[in-house]
Amino acid sequence: MSLSKLNAISPIDGRYRSKTDALAPYFSEEALIKYRVLVEIEYFIALCELPLPQLKNFNSDLFDELRAIYKEFSSEDAIAIKDIEKVTNHDVKAVEYFIKEKFDALNISEYKEFIHFGLTSQDINNTAVPLSIKEAMNNVYVPEYFSVLDKLEALADEWKAIPMLARTHGQPASPTRLGKEIQVFVVRLKEQFNLLNDIPSAAKFGGATGNFNAHHVAYPNIDWKAFGSKFVQEKLGLQHSFPTTQIEHYDHMAALFDCLKRINTIIIDLDRDIWTYVSMDYFKQKIKKGEVGSSAMPHKVNPIDFENSEGNLGIANTVFEHLAAKLPISRLQRDLTDSTVLRNVGVPFGHTLIGFKSTLKGLNKLLLNEVKFAEDLENNWAVVAEAIQTILRREAYPNPYEALKGLTRTNEAITQQSIANFIETLDVSSAIKTELKAITPSNYTGI
Repeated sequence: MSLSKLNAISPIDGRYRSKTDALAPYFSEEALIKYRVLVEIEYFIALCELPLPQLKNFNSDLFDELRAIYKEFSSEDAIAIKDIEKVTNHDVKAVEYFIKEKFDALNISEYKEFIHFGLTSQDINNTAVPLSIKEAMNNVYVPEYFSVLDKLEALADEWKAIPMLARTHGQPASPTRLGKEIQVFVVRLKEQFNLLNDIPSAAKFGGATGNFNAHHVAYPNIDWKAFGSKFVQEKLGLQHSFPTTQIEHYDHMAALFDCLKRINTIIIDLDRDIWTYVSMDYFKQKIKKGEVGSSAMPHKVNPIDFENSEGNLGIANTVFEHLAAKLPISRLQRDLTDSTVLRNVGVPFGHTLIGFKSTLKGLNKLLLNEVKFAEDLENNWAVVAEAIQTILRREAYPNPYEALKGLTRTNEAITQQSIANFIETLDVSSAIKTELKAITPSNYTGI
């Protein structure tokens, strides 16, 4: 049975494939193989450019043909490498043998022993994976992040003048403005994104135990540390980690995952708030013809997009958390746990992408119900008590808090009239009374 959306085990590759397929060029098995081929080819070219004595006569005109091996990499190439792996039982060695076959085809067999020269498989994995993550971040994650951020900024501006009853502990509190409450999420997301930009994409490249042992014993007069740093930083655009064990420290990668988790947590917080506003009838939702909200209740239009986002971002965070906690820990100079864990790196990105798209879809369906906003404010005149007692404090009125507490902490409805009647009982000037009566739940919204 061939793999399809209907028989895939993971919903990332099944139900939600249309939302996550942009990640396939970075996190699929084929993509990992391609990135390994890229690193191997660029490493060989770098050895030629050094040059190693045995490679000084290599025809640089062939560099383009070598790069075509990964630039024109196909699914058939990936299958060929997987077939080799069935014999070698080693994924990176299979890549090496594949490239050697390409060298034979180019009639440059005499140079093929300098493919993977002096390296361990982790020099390839610990450059290929960070490179794939970096490019997935730039090409897929960042545009999706900005789609959500831009929408939130637009809503914050559109709703900046909409007064809203705030709720702390679920109870009516000092009024705010809807746009400002959206702006809170905008600022939080921006601050975390700034931190995200400060995290380097680090890569290990230094041989079997990180010391360039094989390189140094073969060519002791070459500064291999400088070569490794130049290769990783200039050729691959990554930060060279040195010294290391056989594997990358993963500390920076863990920081990346932790930051991505915090961004997801902020979006989850947004999802829950918007979900609650929908339940309070602050928002209606655009209805799409033919859609069904409930299999039993025809009237329902559920905030499913925010629920979908919350669920997927929660799964993403669970995996990000495990990656961040697990990857920096390895027994002695290396164990294999990082390898099997890293194969799942696309999973949290996939769920994150689904979450972002769902949040954006939900935001685009919102219809402001201004009548409900105004109704809630009008029904909660008690919230101006804070304003009144603060002005009375300013005027050195005796025990203003206690006076307002006596008025508002009852089970009787507090209305505009009862507040006005209370103000009339105060021993203050008519100017102060006028100032106090001008305060309403709709205009007491701060700055």
